[in-house]
Amino acid sequence: MRNRPHVLMTTDTVGGVWQYALDLAEGLRRREFLFTLAVLGPPPSADQLAMARMTGVELVMTGLPLDWTAKSPDEVERGGKVIAALAAEKRADIVHLNSAALAAGARYGAPVVAVCHSCVATWWQAVRSGPMPQEFVWRTELVRRGYETADLLLAPTTAFARMTVQVYGLSKSPLLVPNGRRPSRHIAQRDLEPFAFTAGRLWDEGKNLRTLDRAAARLPTRVLAAGAVEGPNGARIDLRHVEALGRLSDDEVAQYLAGRPVFVSTARYEPFGLAALEAAQAGCALVLSDIPTFRELWGGAAMFVPAEDDEAVAHAIAHLFQEPTVRIRLGDASQERARSYGSEATSARIVAAYRSLLGARAESSSFEDAAL
Repeated sequence: MRNRPHVLMTTDTVGGVWQYALDLAEGLRRREFLFTLAVLGPPPSADQLAMARMTGVELVMTGLPLDWTAKSPDEVERGGKVIAALAAEKRADIVHLNSAALAAGARYGAPVVAVCHSCVATWWQAVRSGPMPQEFVWRTELVRRGYETADLLLAPTTAFARMTVQVYGLSKSPLLVPNGRRPSRHIAQRDLEPFAFTAGRLWDEGKNLRTLDRAAARLPTRVLAAGAVEGPNGARIDLRHVEALGRLSDDEVAQYLAGRPVFVSTARYEPFGLAALEAAQAGCALVLSDIPTFRELWGGAAMFVPAEDDEAVAHAIAHLFQEPTVRIRLGDASQERARSYGSEATSARIVAAYRSLLGARAESSSFEDAAL
């Protein structure tokens, strides 16, 4: 192992994993780690590439499909082998997989860290009911095999770790490492009347934008939403009352958040929720669906509403605009809580996890050398 350990991490540009990976890469490079990001799925946009250049991280465009858009198990397993070959080429000391399915059919020559960001099985349990379709079944089996193969599993919340253990029958709970986010640099706010705001993968049924869309019909206040309305898997949502802004850059989102709108998420499935964290860092009052992960992260610093109750959602938003002192107080509380979820704290915990694996690998090598 070199003096500066080399980490090969997979990422994608579709959701919050992109920001997670770049923030982590930046934090670990300051701690003398070398970093290569292997990008799966759609290529980065111009603003995403600019973000990556600012961190100085090396990007490798793999052209591989995401595990949840791949057409067959063979595609995912071949992708894992490509990542394993890339790790060998880069002489990676740690392989950090943000999609555990990539560990299912490949042999890695370095310790593998897999993060339980999300998966189709837990998504199905939270969003749908009844038996999973076959295309979910084989994906679930690949994730299960990946979890069994990985040297270390991480999860961003205790609630999601428990859900993962229950769904996959894991013998050991993943290590808790809450996601972090580097606060946006100061950006002048957009000159808008008071408004409510949400952001994320709007097309994802788990984000439950239909409830917010119905709530928006009950409000005199504008409700704006940043994010794509159509996903790479063909999923789409048509919004009638929420104003869809399309996909925005991080700086553009920060402009909206700088106005301290009421941030709303009616998600039924949210393993962590980086968009809520970004809003809290900006001092926004949070109105969140009453699900275990949000309660764990934001209990006492947000208003909670039933995920499917559009009337309750609208009432909570209206109340905060009618009572500005309450809105400001709740925004201050969310901002204070957000300090617990900074990128520096996440980086420090990840470094500790990496070093435990590297130390175990070194001890194992020393033992093998002595035995010879």
